[in-house]
Amino acid sequence: MHTTIYRDTLITPAPDCPVSQGTIPEKPGTIATVQHALLAKPYAMTSDDLLHETHRARGGDKNREEFFAKPQACLRASPLVKQFGWSVHHNSEGRIALLDPQGADYRRLLDDPAVKKTAGMRSKR
Repeated sequence: MHTTIYRDTLITPAPDCPVSQGTIPEKPGTIATVQHALLAKPYAMTSDDLLHETHRARGGDKNREEFFAKPQACLRASPLVKQFGWSVHHNSEGRIALLDPQGADYRRLLDDPAVKKTAGMRSKR
């Protein structure tokens, strides 16, 4: 079974993200809107939990084992990181929280040498 879980890692907004702060997605039913709603409670789920719950919320019928039988894109490819300006922190247990790059928590984690940093994937090559 494949996984998308990072530990002690901060995924920063994509370098070509069109916004400089976390923006709430408004279009109902999109991956971004579903993920944003699911991440309302910080550190309540792992990235694997989020991806599978997003799949289910959008009408997917695969159980967790079937869903992760094939590799899934990690949260570096999430529209929240690529288009809406959010950052995702994975704590030491692999649980995730959505952070606004304009916030103090983001700054603290960005300055922490114990936290690995990786940028979200670019939208364009």
